[in-house]
Amino acid sequence: MIVITGASGQLGRLIIARLLEKVPASQIIAAVRDPKKVADLAAKGVQVRQADYSQPATLDGAFKDAEKVLLISSSEVGQRLAQHQAVIDAAKRQGVRLLGYTSVLHASDSALGLAEEHRQTEAALGRSGVPAVVLRNGWYHENYTAGVAHALANGAHFGSAGEGRISSASRADYAAAAAAVLTSNEDQGGKVYELAGDESYTLSDFATEIACQSGKPVVYIDLPEADYKAALLQAGLPEFVAQLLADSDAAAAKGALFDDSRRLSQLIGRPTTPLASAIAEALGQ
Repeated sequence: MIVITGASGQLGRLIIARLLEKVPASQIIAAVRDPKKVADLAAKGVQVRQADYSQPATLDGAFKDAEKVLLISSSEVGQRLAQHQAVIDAAKRQGVRLLGYTSVLHASDSALGLAEEHRQTEAALGRSGVPAVVLRNGWYHENYTAGVAHALANGAHFGSAGEGRISSASRADYAAAAAAVLTSNEDQGGKVYELAGDESYTLSDFATEIACQSGKPVVYIDLPEADYKAALLQAGLPEFVAQLLADSDAAAAKGALFDDSRRLSQLIGRPTTPLASAIAEALGQ
């Protein structure tokens, strides 16, 4: 039995789709806050169980009889550690044989502000005694391609990453890696995977690719971190989102989103999705 937490989210759904190609649906458990959101998975034979990181009492039932659990990191920045600890504790109580965790690239020494809660969670995993495998996911292509329409409308992509190189991959690539680890016959306990795209690029390269594919002028405009955050706030983003994006770009300028190990493509047995393909998808081509 394999439990995927946060199964109604974008990554969770993609992981379950890949698992369905490898194991019977009856061996997969979709653990979600609201079971109604995954009625389609239930229709495919996937077990659906209610689980809320903020309600620890729900987790024991969700993990009952599970051999493996994948903890997809919470989206609630600032509350993650307590929520993740609740999952770790429940997994230990239920005798889970492997607990996977989606962390962030180079978490142990990353300059990303959001890496701190991941570091703390990894430390909690180590203290728990539960066999664990850490998937340190790099940036998603989608983190940037979500802004393609805005870049076209303004003729520019704004950021604060300077000439920092970014080794992103598609969300589907990371989902394939998680499915590969969860279904591997090898002992995964104690392993840490640094996962990133095969190719790297600067945000100038990103803007150039949008321009080439769209036939419209798009340039990259690099801003100081504070100015970029101010621009994001002016665009209507919430404070914590603007802070997160500006901080992440500033960390990227220092190499926080770069990795050339090609561990992700090795794990999934194919090249990672090219950025150009992700941009083409965003443009509807």
